[in-house]
Amino acid sequence: MSWNRTERLTENVRKEISEIIEYELVDERIGEPKVTEVKVGADLRNATIYVDIDGSAEQIKESLNALRRAAGFIRHQLSLRIQTKRVPELFFQYDDSRKKAARIEQLLGEETEQSL
Repeated sequence: MSWNRTERLTENVRKEISEIIEYELVDERIGEPKVTEVKVGADLRNATIYVDIDGSAEQIKESLNALRRAAGFIRHQLSLRIQTKRVPELFFQYDDSRKKAARIEQLLGEETEQSL
């Protein structure tokens, strides 16, 4: 598989899954997750979907579990939207990079205040 094909598939999967989650899933437990990144394996059989979810730790856990239970539905909807021989198996992971970045900024701000 060429690198360009993998990149195109990754971007299409990200875009389509974002739309499926936003417009077609009706499970209230899911909330409003944002797809931040998609990593499709080199063999195109697996895709890890990283989502950012607002809320408490319990809400994040519940939302992530609901997304994992809906993976079959999402994969089926994805198969209707993208032109590929095989639709990758979907694995959802929580992306906490935004919270980590906010914590780093907070620590840097505190360090700046202490040095003044």
